[in-house]
Amino acid sequence: MRILLKLILDCAPDAAWTAIRSPEVFRAVSAPFLRFDSLEPDGFPGSWSAGEHPVSVRVLGLIPAGEQIIRISFPEGRAGVRAVRDTGGAVSGPLTVITRWDHTMAVSSARGDRTLYRDQLVVEAGVLTPLLWIAFWAFWQWRAAGLRRFAPAWRA
Repeated sequence: MRILLKLILDCAPDAAWTAIRSPEVFRAVSAPFLRFDSLEPDGFPGSWSAGEHPVSVRVLGLIPAGEQIIRISFPEGRAGVRAVRDTGGAVSGPLTVITRWDHTMAVSSARGDRTLYRDQLVVEAGVLTPLLWIAFWAFWQWRAAGLRRFAPAWRA
């Protein structure tokens, strides 16, 4: 199952690049539906670094949904395209039904010092995939609205 977003954000590409590497932005665009808390000894980093970042997940900030690993990499793209990729997954809780998680966000220049933002999520969960697709599609629309709402305030 794949979900794709393609948005023009009202911010400079450098600002969007900073934002998509920010745990703070990640948490802001996920709220209030999902709440992520860092399980790292020093909490969330200021910016995602390559490697594994363990988190706990709560639905609506109240209902425990388990723990997951956010596994960050920065794949090389075409000239002018910068990307963040998460290939982690759940290690406990109901989301362990997901057998494949591959989330990539990419930014590049758009006209008028704005940003072309592309987001792809590939998720597999066997026979549950169609049900999860509905939930993730709705959540991804929420995330898109948050990105559009916050982008004008982002600064590189």
